[in-house]
This record gives sequence, C-alpha cells and structure tokens, in this order.
Amino acid sequence: MEERNEFRRQTRAWLEANCPPEMREPMYSDADLCWGGRKFNFTSSAQRQWLERMGERGWTVPEWPREYGGGGLTRDEAQVLAEEMAALGCRPPIKSFGVSMLGPALLGYGTEAQKREHLPRIARGEIRWCQGYSEPNAGSDLASLQTRAEDMGDHFLVNGQKVWTSYADKADWIFCLVRTDFAARKQSGISFLLFDMTTPGVQTRPITLISGKSPFCETFFDNVRVEKSNLVGEMNGGWEIAKYLLSHEREMISGGAAGAIGVDRPLGAAAAETIGLNPLGELDEPMLRAQIATFEIDDLAFAALRRRASDLAGQGEGHPAFSSVLKYYGAELNKRRYELLMSAGGSEALEWEGARSEDGKLARGWLRTKANSIEGGTSEVQLNIIAKRLLGMPGA
Repeated sequence: MEERNEFRRQTRAWLEANCPPEMREPMYSDADLCWGGRKFNFTSSAQRQWLERMGERGWTVPEWPREYGGGGLTRDEAQVLAEEMAALGCRPPIKSFGVSMLGPALLGYGTEAQKREHLPRIARGEIRWCQGYSEPNAGSDLASLQTRAEDMGDHFLVNGQKVWTSYADKADWIFCLVRTDFAARKQSGISFLLFDMTTPGVQTRPITLISGKSPFCETFFDNVRVEKSNLVGEMNGGWEIAKYLLSHEREMISGGAAGAIGVDRPLGAAAAETIGLNPLGELDEPMLRAQIATFEIDDLAFAALRRRASDLAGQGEGHPAFSSVLKYYGAELNKRRYELLMSAGGSEALEWEGARSEDGKLARGWLRTKANSIEGGTSEVQLNIIAKRLLGMPGA
C-alpha cells in the first residue's frame, strides 16, 4: 500500500509540473483531441508539448513494455495514473486506433520486427492508423468480406473496397482484413495486413451522415502492393486477430459513450440553464428531474461495471463476450444522454446553424448517437452474442 501511495504522490507531482494548463480544460469536440500522425495539425504548442512529454515518459501507452515505447506500468499503476489525470482534468495526450486497437493486436500477434517498427511510432503519436474491416456487403457479417489479396510470391496485390473506414482520409497507415483463400470456409480464408495509405492504388472518399458531418470514408484498393513482411500472424489466420480487435473496438465505443466529448457537466446543470430551478433549488420539471437522476445512477453503475471488467481482464478471468455487454449498454446509455439533453433544450435545441448553438452542436450530436447502436456491431448482434455466449440460450 505504501508503494502505491508513493507512486501516486510522484505521479501527481509529475502531472502538475508537466501538464500545460490548456490541456486541463474540458474538451468540447473532436477538434480538441490530439490524433497524431503525419497529417495532424496541432491546435497549440501546449497540445504538442503534452503529447511529447507523455510520449517520452511512455505514458501515452502506460502498460506497454518500455522497449516498445510504453511506460512499463502494472495495471494497478496505470489505474493510479488514470485517476490522477482525471483528478487534475488532464486531457488524453493522444486519441489513436493505433493505441486502442492495433497496438494490443501487435503485442499479441506481431513479429518482433513488426513490434519494433510500429509500436514506438504509435506511442509517440507519429503515425495515425485506420481500420479496414467493413465492406458494402460485409458489415455485421464481417466474415463475408471480399477484398482480395493475391499472393505474388514476395508480396500481395490487394483489390477491393472498404466502407465506414473512420478517418481514412486523415490516416497514414491501415490495418486491413483481406481474403487470401476463396476456397476455404469464409472465416478460415482471411488474413491481416498492414500498409501505408500513400501506397499507389489506395483512394478514399468521405461519407456525409445525417448530422452533416462524418469521420467515415469509402476506401478503394486497386492493385495495391503490400510486402509479405506486413502480414500479421499466419496466412489465413486473420479471423482470430479480427475477433480480438472487435472486442477492443466494442470496449472503446462503450468508453467513448461513457465519456461523451462536449458533455462536460452533469445533465442536471445543463438542464437548469434552460428550464430553471424551483424555490427548493431543484430542476423545475419533476418528470425530467427524475429521468436525469435515473440516468446518472445508471451512468455511475456503468462506470463501475467497466472498471470491474477491466480488473477481471487483467486477471485473465474476463469473458471474451463481455465486450458485447459493454458495447450494447454504452451505446444505449449515450443515446439516452442526448435524448435528455434535447428534452432539456426544448425547441431551441433543434437549431441547426448559428453561433448561439455552435452550428447546431447538440442537434448534430444527438443525431450522431443513432449510429452508436450500429457501429462496431449492431445492438441486435450484440444481444445475440450475449444470449448465446453469456446466458447459454439456444440459437434460433
């Protein structure tokens, strides 16, 4: 216990000395996040400084081994770091699919050469990654993907299309599922490749959503050359990696829903601005007040559930299907959050343009939450997984 307390004191002192004041302010949109990569434009010198300082210490990826750019912390120490960052209001130094998805996959399945090439650059925020999974006819049934990688001896030749590729137009590299064996059972003929988005034959096209904004793209591959050294895991063994990454993606989506950017105050405080308080200092709308109280209890319970799931996973006792619980509930919780915000805002919350509403930030955010129950595996798919793999119910 004394060692833990000493680590906490040292961590708090380092954060207080090294986290710039600007990086302790709430984040109001994705524009406040540091994504890193070759194309990223830092919003301030403080944002760059915060990434560099945390990267030098290995605390962008605190639990990764030091030899790959990480901090080498234990799970308990990493939890202390997270708690102290939250107490100070420190922003995450980087938001990255490399950190949350590809990195853990490379640690488990990559060669030593792949780890040393890619992991330190991910940790320092030098390369931004996107995920090439879904296709026009392979969404929830991902194993039906048809993008092919033809074995040309010393390299692959990739042809096909991906869709809903988040931030593909801003990414430097892609981790991509491709079919390398069309004769095998569909899950058995998939491989996992890495390649640079500037490779000849790669093209992206942004997709606009109902909210008027979108991180998503269509991505096209036309005779894209990928060296054999960029195959992760075994040939035709990519489905195992894909399933591993899908669990990370679902947990990441649930975490994003739990800490929605731009919702920096309790819902009651936000609602009071438009509805007002009664003489007792309570929100002057009893039905909405009760709904917000119920939501906040559920939100706290969900935070405890995510912490428990993390602890169990760290002890090797987590169920691989539990990520579906987190993803499903996190998505539904975030939709409820924005429904309550819209109810509190009344008709003014529907404003779509103008400085007063920050170009309809709330309305656009509300519309965006509708995708939470689709992305990363639909809610229906998650419920099927929960029913079969956690509850042991028979299939239809």
